Amino acid sequence: MSTAFEPLDLAGTKLPNRIVMSPMTRSRAYDTVPTPAMAEYYAQRASAGLIISEGIQPVPVGQGYTHTPGLHDDAHVEGWRVVTDAVHAAGGRIFAQVMHAGRIGHPSLLPGDLHPVAPSPVRPSGAVFTGTEMLEMVTPVELTPAQIEETVEGFAAAARNAIDAGFDGIELHGANGYLLHQFLADNTNLRDDEWGGSVENRIRFVVEVVRATSEAIGAHRVGLRISPGNSYNDIAEQTHHELYPALVDAINPFGLAYLHIAEQDERALTLRLREQFSGTLILNPYTPGGVTDADSLALLDDGTADALSFGVLFLANPDLPARLANGGPFNAPDTSTFFGGAEKGYTDYPTLTTA
Repeated sequence: MSTAFEPLDLAGTKLPNRIVMSPMTRSRAYDTVPTPAMAEYYAQRASAGLIISEGIQPVPVGQGYTHTPGLHDDAHVEGWRVVTDAVHAAGGRIFAQVMHAGRIGHPSLLPGDLHPVAPSPVRPSGAVFTGTEMLEMVTPVELTPAQIEETVEGFAAAARNAIDAGFDGIELHGANGYLLHQFLADNTNLRDDEWGGSVENRIRFVVEVVRATSEAIGAHRVGLRISPGNSYNDIAEQTHHELYPALVDAINPFGLAYLHIAEQDERALTLRLREQFSGTLILNPYTPGGVTDADSLALLDDGTADALSFGVLFLANPDLPARLANGGPFNAPDTSTFFGGAEKGYTDYPTLTTA
């Protein structure tokens, strides 16, 4: 039997297996509040060792896409409590992924006169769907030092809300070109103050968010996701071989629940960070031209990672651990229903027992 089906102690959160549901934006939180359908969707996947939720904005200006959920007011907490209760009733464990989109998005997606923010006023290439049309993204407003401190506190407040809502912990989204990643990257952080320039300064924001959330809810309830060298969302990293080892050194003393690497085509860097990080490593492995599948379980058996996260395969197969143990069969994902909509392509994928 593969190591994938052995239990794992995640800094006190006991996982029955090492198969993790990766965070995936589904854009079905209308008015930014979780819905009963979302509770059903996550509860269906409660056999995961750990569920990591879709990205949740910690503050209103952190929203980057249509119909993504928040975690910054009482209605959000109450909505998420229905979700976490359903997951726990089904025997699962769930962390909230806290995601500030930063410069990714558009003013029309934000309430009032809010405008996308970033470490530096560097406009990203590309367009974003606003609910009715695709619009080119705009030049973000550069955060002042005082606003940076407020943003750090926004993450801490969202972490406290997550625990109040019944989540077992949180994952900080430091990957895929969103705000934390924007502070790390060479082409999006052009600052010359304590928050930019040197590697030490460019990792400072992430370290301070880790510190604040760890103090708010306990480091054993905090994970961090990174994607070294990832060019998604118009990111260009020239110094990532230096920066990410420095970041791991800086967060090691906190004793986080885990480090989650969304791997690019750099296994040597993954192995270096794996050796360097003092805690549990969750890996979303690089799979060119495809999705993470059963073949990737060998990465647990050879010790490359402690747990594996599955995205599209978990989206289409709510009972994925059982299917992996059985060798399949696997439902095919319906890509046309990934974002937005109702139950089709969301809660209607069959399990082995219902198929």
